[in-house]
Amino acid sequence: MSSYDYDLFVIGGGSGGVRAARVAASLGKKVAIAEEYRYGGTCVIRGCVPKKLFVYASQFHEHFEDAEGFGWTVGESSFNWKKLVTAKDAEIARLEGLYKKGLAGANAEILETRAELVDAHTIRLMKTGQTVTAKTIIVATGGRPNPHAALPGHEFCISSNEAFHLEELPKSIVIAGGGYIAVEFANIFHGLGVETTLIYRGAEILSRFDEDLRRGLHEAMVAKGIRILCHDTLQKVSKGEDGLTLETMNNGTLQAGVVMLALGRDPNTEGLGLESAGVAVDARGAIIVDVYSRTNVENIYALGDVTNRVQLTPVAIHEAMCFIETEYKNNPTRPDYELIPTAVFSQPEIGTVGLSEEEAGKRYGELEVYRAQFRPLKATLSGRAERMIMKLIVDAASRKVVGAHILGHDAGEMAQLLGVTLKAGCTKDDFDQTMALHPTAAEELVTMYAPSYRIRDGKRV
Repeated sequence: MSSYDYDLFVIGGGSGGVRAARVAASLGKKVAIAEEYRYGGTCVIRGCVPKKLFVYASQFHEHFEDAEGFGWTVGESSFNWKKLVTAKDAEIARLEGLYKKGLAGANAEILETRAELVDAHTIRLMKTGQTVTAKTIIVATGGRPNPHAALPGHEFCISSNEAFHLEELPKSIVIAGGGYIAVEFANIFHGLGVETTLIYRGAEILSRFDEDLRRGLHEAMVAKGIRILCHDTLQKVSKGEDGLTLETMNNGTLQAGVVMLALGRDPNTEGLGLESAGVAVDARGAIIVDVYSRTNVENIYALGDVTNRVQLTPVAIHEAMCFIETEYKNNPTRPDYELIPTAVFSQPEIGTVGLSEEEAGKRYGELEVYRAQFRPLKATLSGRAERMIMKLIVDAASRKVVGAHILGHDAGEMAQLLGVTLKAGCTKDDFDQTMALHPTAAEELVTMYAPSYRIRDGKRV
């Protein structure tokens, strides 16, 4: 008979925490999970899912325009922000219900309270003050937007959290940041008719992505009417009767109805009692874990964004399943972070897996780069000037495809399938021997027979 109240206690009801709790409970373990806000975590409640719904909403104005080129006469259209928010909220509530249903069906105990560590085996439930004990504990509290508190006037700004719940759509917005959250919301707001400016301190948006895709997206966004100010930062935000006034380092004074800060995310560890339990964190507050997601305290694990490893929902779920194998199936399993497919739901969107040209050039002596840029078939009748970009990065010695990058419609969908292909270790010869599916944009991936150029010792030749 266990001397603990629970075999497993999970702090945090996001995708990683819920998966670990549900599967452990289904194995017959006595499990409790505590969440202080809403079950589903950042991704479901105020991240990937509502963002993708907003992306869809923001694309319809272009669909209406494109329809005329295909013979349709589209009448007058209008957009209702509050109706979108209400529909989004209903869908998020449905998904949260499914998360809870899955936990309940596995006989996990669902607690709607903040939970903090008292020691290595004791948790305090803050709603009641009750303490409970557990043999094993998982911390899966995710991350939160960096408030950029050093910016004078940051209190007048919103983060991506508040962007989902604005009372009304602003006439203008300035978004600070150049990562995928900033870029995606810039496209969303612009697509919904908001005058949009993106301000970023770097030389180009999306710093960790392939350079061709970064430049291609930048050009496409500017062509749509989004203002992008690189090599610049906000210096001060002040509030007046007519909205917000922004002082920038290099572009003078800007006016905006809303300012959104998308300047990174911080691990959500403040006040969790980690010090009391002896759990070590790094300088940013992220929980330090080993290759099995175990902290320096043997019975305490941490999953997902709170560890600041790879901040993606499927990664947190994967880490949870590795925890189950390690802790409950006597099969120590390390999370595999190689070749993770990634998408940026910009407009046009980016789908990528593997190494960028720049990264591969540092790792391999010689590369073959296959690159195609073309106008997609749909754009021929719509009259839209968009271009797709596709790139394959190939190690010349082994012929193995080490990177695949797409800019254009459905790039994320293609990247998911390319993830399987690259994970399987396919070579460029395998691509060449695969029959094309015509007419599709994806057929370009198997019809680029000659290298566009080579990279030798990090230099184009």
